[in-house]
Amino acid sequence: MARRITANVLTFIVALGIAYVGVSYLVAPEATASGFGFSVWPTGIEADFLTVKGVRDIVTGIIPLTLLALRQRAALGWVLLCEALIPLGDGTLILLHGGNPAAAFGIHYATAALVIVAGVLQLQVARRP
Repeated sequence: MARRITANVLTFIVALGIAYVGVSYLVAPEATASGFGFSVWPTGIEADFLTVKGVRDIVTGIIPLTLLALRQRAALGWVLLCEALIPLGDGTLILLHGGNPAAAFGIHYATAALVIVAGVLQLQVARRP
């Protein structure tokens, strides 16, 4: 029971957190982007591209919530593990392009770790009778 509660709480934190980030990119893309970890971001009309990230992040949050609501824990666990590739990729790109290592590790890799833990817990809960 405690494992299921922990899995659900972590899933909510992950899903609502990334959806919030997505909304932030839609509302204030340039201000939100400054905390991502890259040293330079597009500005002005070029910053409109950041809204694409906003939509991606919102959908990335909606999918786990949908699977949780449908009680599809096995699928949810696998989706979370797949979604962990997003912050892993983000952190790696930041490091490869001379961005802020603290953001790469403290935001993106830490997020990936949390998503992986949530995914593994959901898979464990799904396997219990």
